Amino acid sequence: MTALSVKNLTKSYAHFCLDRVSFTVEEGRIVGLIGRNGAGKSTTINGILRLISAQGSVQVFGKEFKSEENEIKQKVGYVGGGFAQYPLKKLSVIRKIYASFYPAWNVEEYGLYLKKFGLDENKRVRELSEGMKVKFSLALALSHGARLLVMDEPTSGLDPVSREEFCDIVLSLVRGKGVSVLFSTHITSDLMRIADGIVYISDGKILLESSLKALLCKYALVRFSTAEAACRASAIGVKSVKDGFEGLLPRSSVPPEGAAVSEASLDQIMIHLEESMKEKNTLC
Repeated sequence: MTALSVKNLTKSYAHFCLDRVSFTVEEGRIVGLIGRNGAGKSTTINGILRLISAQGSVQVFGKEFKSEENEIKQKVGYVGGGFAQYPLKKLSVIRKIYASFYPAWNVEEYGLYLKKFGLDENKRVRELSEGMKVKFSLALALSHGARLLVMDEPTSGLDPVSREEFCDIVLSLVRGKGVSVLFSTHITSDLMRIADGIVYISDGKILLESSLKALLCKYALVRFSTAEAACRASAIGVKSVKDGFEGLLPRSSVPPEGAAVSEASLDQIMIHLEESMKEKNTLC
């Protein structure tokens, strides 16, 4: 079953346009929404959750968000990067306010997450580390039975160990409870650990939608001695690097003699695809 279906989501601002964004998240899957800063990730998230007015269709488990908003919001949990707007509030106060919006709030479930995450409700938000703030967001999101988690840069500002721990938690939720996840981030190494699929947005448009495995299998990273050699090979997103020039080649193509071929990470694929869109290989 499809957990989230986004079709032709469109929002226009003076200097930016989210242009007919469409993608899906299947039930029990983790999909990473990637793109450079300003590409439209947060605008997409806000449009999906109806935090901004946008055109297009958003369906959650087959129901239209616009016409079934109250019911759908009971099934959706949002996880962001913290609670910067409530630094002096105790966690218990935030929990009481949050729980009042959800008839299905599960006190026992919430208590289990507090214990699991080592959270003390008597603490104020400003007393929590960034990692603990994210865990608190996750506890709130999961304690009303959310089946779809929408996460906007939740690991931004976390240290590598905390990010790893967070990814482990998300993965266990998907495997253990069948939760579905849309994970917007610019830290692609997190997605390399846990994502099933990738939606790549660039300048307000979807550049590609693919399984992570298929995307990593599509391109190889190739290093050339000269820019001319890279251009002759029709390399994608040619960049000058320390020991020559670098670009992507489809794995189906044969690299020229003398070129060094290696696996391309998600970061490298993103960098070279962005480079290719600047001026279509200006080095050529």
